[in-house]
Amino acid sequence: MDKRLYTCCFTGHRELPAGREGEIWRHVLARLEPLMDQGVRYFGVGGALGFDMLAAEELLALRDRGRCLKVILVLPFPGYRRYWLPAQEERAARVEARADKVVWCSREPSREAFLLRNRRLVDGSAYCIAYCTRPYGGSAYTLRYAQKQGLRVWNIGEMADSRPSSGGGDGMDPPPGE
Repeated sequence: MDKRLYTCCFTGHRELPAGREGEIWRHVLARLEPLMDQGVRYFGVGGALGFDMLAAEELLALRDRGRCLKVILVLPFPGYRRYWLPAQEERAARVEARADKVVWCSREPSREAFLLRNRRLVDGSAYCIAYCTRPYGGSAYTLRYAQKQGLRVWNIGEMADSRPSSGGGDGMDPPPGE
């Protein structure tokens, strides 16, 4: 069985607009629920602050409420959080302790480990939900990579910011072949 067909990854900025997390998650949920209804059960999250943390915490809350899903943290390398504030580290540790699986992409710290993490998320998925509002940086790179690899992609950042989408006006790119 190809688990990619049942897997969705998340990518997004480390900083979210203050007070808009609930709105952003409502947009995510509008895309997520139909995926879960069609059998998507595995959700890959990169473990960064911001959108990754929001997605992981909310997915765990859905699981707690009885949704059949698995949260897979795909992390760059051990110790990648060493410069985080103590409260941020504690929050991430709580998420990591509750995840169904934790995957490390590298044993050694490097910039390449973050690239490997992003590619691994995409390469293991058929779907990608993003929060990307800028055309540069790691989230933008991962979003473009997901599109190039043929994933079904939703960019919540375009929807939440009410900017027109380059892919049809609703933050979605058309499915491959359309």
